[in-house]
Amino acid sequence: MPGNGNSLTRLRTAITVFFALDGFVFAGWVVRIPAIKEQTGASASALGLALLGVSAGAVVTMVLTGRLCRRYGNHRVTVACAVLLSLSVALPPLTRSALALGLVLLVFGAAYGGINVAFNSAAVDLVAAMRRPIMPSFHAAFSLGGMIGAGLGALVAGSLSPTRHLLLLTVVGLLVTAVAGPTLLRQKPLEPPERDRPAEGTAPRRLDGRTRGLVLVFGLIAGCTAYGEGALADWGALHLEEDLGASPGAAAIGYSCFALAMTVGRLTGTTLLERLGRTRTVVAGGATAAAGMLLGSLAPALWMALLGYAVTGIGLANLFPVAVERAGALAGPSGVATASTLGYGGMLLGPPAIGFMADWFSLPAALTSVAILAAVAAAIGFATRGAAAR
Repeated sequence: MPGNGNSLTRLRTAITVFFALDGFVFAGWVVRIPAIKEQTGASASALGLALLGVSAGAVVTMVLTGRLCRRYGNHRVTVACAVLLSLSVALPPLTRSALALGLVLLVFGAAYGGINVAFNSAAVDLVAAMRRPIMPSFHAAFSLGGMIGAGLGALVAGSLSPTRHLLLLTVVGLLVTAVAGPTLLRQKPLEPPERDRPAEGTAPRRLDGRTRGLVLVFGLIAGCTAYGEGALADWGALHLEEDLGASPGAAAIGYSCFALAMTVGRLTGTTLLERLGRTRTVVAGGATAAAGMLLGSLAPALWMALLGYAVTGIGLANLFPVAVERAGALAGPSGVATASTLGYGGMLLGPPAIGFMADWFSLPAALTSVAILAAVAAAIGFATRGAAAR
C-alpha cells in the first residue's frame, strides 16, 4: 500500500485521468450517433433498440465487475477496461446494420460499465486513504472530459468521417492508458477498511441486511440524480423550444448551462463537503436542485428557465459522487457496483418516463418529476444522516 503523500497524489492523478478519458470517449461516440444511424440505414426504432446494447452491456457488467475487482484488484480492472473501451469505440462505424451495431455496442457498453465500477472503487479506497472528501473531483474530471469530447466531436464532424473520428478516439484512449496505466499497475490497490477485509484464505464476508439496505438507499440517491441528468439531456432543449418559443440555438444552450453548472459544482465539491459534511451537502444539493427544476420547468421566460437549469446542475452535482462513495465505503466494489447500476438505471428510466408523462399531462409538468426526485434524494440523505457520518 502506498504510504506517502507523493504516491497517493500520483495515484489520484492517474485515477482522475481515467475518469476524464471515460467521459471523453463516451461523448465522442454520442455526437456521432446521427451519422452512424445514416450509415447503417437504421430506422429510429431500430436505432433505439441497437442503442439499448450500450445499456444492457453496461448494466450486466456493472453487476459482475465488483467480483472482478475483488479478485484482480481495482487498478488492473480499470486498465483492462480502458483498453477495451478504447478499442471498442472504433467498432460502430464498421457496422452496416442495426443488428450488427447493437452487438458491438454490447461490447462497448460492457467496457463502459466495467471501467465505471472499477475506477469508482479505486477512488473510494483513495478517499479513505487520504481522509479527504475528494470524490467530486473525479466526477468533475468525467464531466470535463465529456465536454471536451463533445466539443471536439462537433468541430471535426464536418471534416472527419465517423470511422476516422472514432479510430482517433481509439488512438487517444490507448495512448492515455499507456501513460497513466503503469501508475495504477505498479501500485497495489489500497486496502479496504478492516471491517470489509476478509481473513487471508477465506471468502469475502457476507454483508448484513442493514448494510445491504444502506447500499440500496445510497443507490437510490444516485438513481434520483441520474434521472435528472438523463431527463434534461433528452428533453431540456425541447421544452425550451416548444413551450417557451426559443430558437434551436438558444434551446441548445439549456443543457450546456446545466452541464457547465454541474461541472463547476463538482470542482468545488471537495471544499463543500469539507465545510458542510456529507449529509448537509446531500440535503442542500437535493433541495437546491428541486427548487431549480421547478423554476426550469415552470418559468414563463427563457432566461428564467436557463437559470433554473443552471441551479439544478449545481444542486445535483455532488449527489451521485457522495452516494457512490458511501456505498463503496460500506460494501467495497460490490457497493459501488450496486449504486452505479441503480444510478445508470435512473438515467435510462428518466427520458422514457418524461415522454410518457408529457403525453399524459404536459412536458413542463413531466419535468417537475426531476424536482420531486431531487427532493426525495434530499429526504433520503437526511434520513440516513447517521450512516453518512460513519
